[in-house]
Amino acid sequence: MLISELIYDWNTINGDDKPNHQIEFDDETLRDGLQSPSVTDPPIEKKIELLHLMESLGIDTADIGLPGAGPRARQDVLHLAAEIANNKMKIRPNCAARTVRADIQPIIDVSQEIGIAIEACTFIGSSPIRQYAEDWTIEKMLQATEDAVGFATKHNLPVMYVTEDTTRAHPDTLRKLYKTAIECGAKRVCISDTVGHATPRGAAQLVKFIKQIIEETGEDVKIDWHGHQDRGLGVINSLAAYEAGASRVHGSALGVGERVGNTPMDQLLVNCQLMGYIKRDLKKLGEYCRKSSEATSIAIPTNYPVFGRDAFRTATGVHAAAVIKAFRKNDEYLANMVYSGVPAHEFGLEQVIEIGPMSGKSNVVFWLQRRGIEATEERVEKIFKAAKQASCVLSDTDILGLV
Repeated sequence: MLISELIYDWNTINGDDKPNHQIEFDDETLRDGLQSPSVTDPPIEKKIELLHLMESLGIDTADIGLPGAGPRARQDVLHLAAEIANNKMKIRPNCAARTVRADIQPIIDVSQEIGIAIEACTFIGSSPIRQYAEDWTIEKMLQATEDAVGFATKHNLPVMYVTEDTTRAHPDTLRKLYKTAIECGAKRVCISDTVGHATPRGAAQLVKFIKQIIEETGEDVKIDWHGHQDRGLGVINSLAAYEAGASRVHGSALGVGERVGNTPMDQLLVNCQLMGYIKRDLKKLGEYCRKSSEATSIAIPTNYPVFGRDAFRTATGVHAAAVIKAFRKNDEYLANMVYSGVPAHEFGLEQVIEIGPMSGKSNVVFWLQRRGIEATEERVEKIFKAAKQASCVLSDTDILGLV
């Protein structure tokens, strides 16, 4: 049967209304992601391994660090930039910097030493609450913006101008800051939802407002969206921002980052693939998550979407029975979708049938047959009885012991 006959998709009821511009992805795992107080800052070998996984997933740009933070940060940025240059990788590097020359100079130095362009992501707080806490005047902020962006562009660095806490900033302040940055040569501006304040509606409205500011300048400037997870809206806000006109969205592996983290890059890619915004091979996305987890010492929750241990496992009798029937039709797509909203095979994964207290005998039969073990009536009854008396799913060792 055709897929359209098996699934009535309410998500596409109004037809194809995809944005007409390409979506780009900026990976913040190796910089903003490492601001979490719980992460381990990985050795350079692990960072290089993650960089290559980003490349394999078609991620466009990566924040490779803030070299102004100190000698180790600068050295890691140097190694990562060299890795990109020496391997002629498609992924393009960028680096974070405050709007001060002391942070921008190390980016200039690395760029010149390695011989590749490194985008300078110069950031400054923009909300009234930040201004009040920092004792900043708008004049001081504009002066810092003009000096930093002008200094970077004078030294041939492409510049993305980032306003921190944009989603709580006053429109007049944003207009002044962005216009100044654009006049000084910034080719990208980044809306940063620094504390995860935005909702999808707010994200869309803000992007549309920034588009108006850019139009007023008459310059060709692109918009980035940088989201955080404080309200759990990182992915949906990023999608709303893209649909409203942002060209590049930011994320980190598993959403690692300060407080509850950044937009999860893996979930963002999965949703963009399923929504038809991208079409690419994402079978290494699981490896990207696992390697990131190992490198940063951040565990993947068992119920984490798509790449958590339980994402495609079931021991519930009625659910498992439907999946088993689909498997017996020799239809991988049917087996992966009958009780799941995500096609596991697209991401290098598969459905797993377990045996536990809520299982039926079909679970037991299927488990045995998948392992080439004869499902005799006596064997099935013995395992089924043990499962019903258990308090959790039986392990493979438990079941083989009963066999």
